[in-house]
Amino acid sequence: MALQRYFSGAARVQRVGRRKAPARPSTNGVPPGDFFSRGDVTVHFGRAEDLYSRWPTPTCIIVDGPYGIGGFPGDTPTVAGLPEWYAPHVAAWSSYSTPQTTLWFWGSEFGWATVHPLLVANHWEFRNCHVWDKGIGHIAGNANTQTLRKFPVVTEVCVQYVKAARFRFGQGEVSMQYWLRLEWARSGLPLSQTNQACGVKNAATRKYFTRCHLWYYPPPEMFERFVDYANRHGRPEGRPYFSIDGKRPLSGDEWTKLRAKFSCAVGISNVWHAPPVRGSERFKDTLRCLHNNQKPLQLMDIAIRASTDPGDVVWEPFGGLCSAAVAAHALKRKCVAAEIIPEYYLAAKERLATYDAE
Repeated sequence: MALQRYFSGAARVQRVGRRKAPARPSTNGVPPGDFFSRGDVTVHFGRAEDLYSRWPTPTCIIVDGPYGIGGFPGDTPTVAGLPEWYAPHVAAWSSYSTPQTTLWFWGSEFGWATVHPLLVANHWEFRNCHVWDKGIGHIAGNANTQTLRKFPVVTEVCVQYVKAARFRFGQGEVSMQYWLRLEWARSGLPLSQTNQACGVKNAATRKYFTRCHLWYYPPPEMFERFVDYANRHGRPEGRPYFSIDGKRPLSGDEWTKLRAKFSCAVGISNVWHAPPVRGSERFKDTLRCLHNNQKPLQLMDIAIRASTDPGDVVWEPFGGLCSAAVAAHALKRKCVAAEIIPEYYLAAKERLATYDAE
């Protein structure tokens, strides 16, 4: 996990007002602004917050930053500091994302729960919590449960969020579900005619135009049917209906782009069973592991496949050893990653350059 608050050795900080500002890290000979590209994948040596504005629009953001356990260079000592740490990053992700963007947030269960309100406040909508089960072999020796007073921990979480579309209506913004009902009501047509428009008995009123939590996203073909019906039979003075520019209705293709991509391979659930990285995939510095929490490539593969298509852009703002960048390259996705710890950055460059060498 790459961490944006780092000082070589222990993380040293100085007081600036209420915030903790890190001393500048040593670059260990790596030129500031250095980067390495292979195909459509680029790893930057630099702070993600200095790069977001130059990166292409993301379809997927994989976040593997601080956990709030004081276990990594720059990590906050407790989860209490995570919301403040993440705040500028979450604001940037919200600013540069679209309704097609999926965010995957890695963390401990407690760390994620602490950051969740910040994500929601920045219009990220929770989709699912995925548990990485490392297996009982992850416990080194006998855990002192009588002292810790809890069961041994062998899990982390990877939580899926989407940037839900918001629609302007009047002086404010409304959700997709509410906007559909408002636009149909604006046409002056009775709600029951949505079924006729879609060629169904009652599925339109029951699924696509319901007020309740059982709402279904209308597929593009159904969307085009009721949009066409409303614009042919609705009040002439209110046309166009289901438009976001006031000039023409949305098309089915445009409607499709107003929600995040997702596909689920058969046999994959929200519990991901995989042991910690070891063997040839594990990066080492002489005899020690270079990175304490290197993520398995197979888990990055699951997230990227589920939320992107070939050619889509993946962001990895806290690269570490850039597992997402490597997985993205293998899957023919574009990717931009950032890392500020020199040792991690140099290893990530080597890894991206050679991961598929025989």
